[in-house]
Amino acid sequence: MKLSFQLNGRPTEAECEAEETLAEVLRNRLGLTGTKVSCEVQVCGACTVLVGGRPVRACTTLAYEARDRSVLTIEGLAQADGSLHSIQQAFIDEFAFQCGFCTPGMIMATKALLDENPNPSDDEIIHHMDGNICRCTGYVPILKAIKRAAEKINKSK
Repeated sequence: MKLSFQLNGRPTEAECEAEETLAEVLRNRLGLTGTKVSCEVQVCGACTVLVGGRPVRACTTLAYEARDRSVLTIEGLAQADGSLHSIQQAFIDEFAFQCGFCTPGMIMATKALLDENPNPSDDEIIHHMDGNICRCTGYVPILKAIKRAAEKINKSK
């Protein structure tokens, strides 16, 4: 079937099978490998992308469900001039990654959080990020990165 949707701000069409997941289409058909696949059962959050501005697990979301919607992946987060988004930069500044496998999903979940709540408390951040697992950092740098990103985004408004 032909799938039409907005991908990182651009109209996109892709052929897919009815049973293909959004992660499979993004990675295998469109070459966007920033969306990671790990658990394949909605537990780890590595595959998080935004569909219609909301975080979804691309590993279990059928690609068909993205038809006629907007999809934002980690590849679409950088600015048009190639500079990093404030969230991406904050993750670097706070050393909020080690192996980096979970980082795209963490960043996309953070984007959804800060779009909805630009000034979250620590508890709100922890609650929102609960579905994203990192086995390397111990989470403290991630919390710091999210707070730094929120501050930077709020200052730029």
